[in-house]
Amino acid sequence: QVQLVESGGGLVQAGGSLRLSCAASGTFLRIYNMSWYRQAPGKERELVASITIGGSTNYADPVKGRFTISRDNAKNTVFLQMNSLKPEDTAVYYCNVHATAAWGRPRYEYWGQGTQVTVSS
Repeated sequence: QVQLVESGGGLVQAGGSLRLSCAASGTFLRIYNMSWYRQAPGKERELVASITIGGSTNYADPVKGRFTISRDNAKNTVFLQMNSLKPEDTAVYYCNVHATAAWGRPRYEYWGQGTQVTVSS
């Protein structure tokens, strides 16, 4: 059982920056992959960035060079630093984590509630 609480969304002008946070709490042994997805109006949810337990990262092409994903394992938190924001970045951003309850148990997927990011121009 994992609960994810997201924060950091808001309204920003094009070219501005925002930092999203997602804190995990509940009953779990370890969090493996952590990622951010986003969903714009009328669009499917898409992967924005991901980070493995070892710190390896991947980014969707539209955000490469502008967004940075990071994690604080001690605090069970994942961040998304978003710079040089564009209107097309406007979407609801969702945190996603894969966690294991105990050694030898399967990894399950959990979602945050979503946080709105709006970029104006």
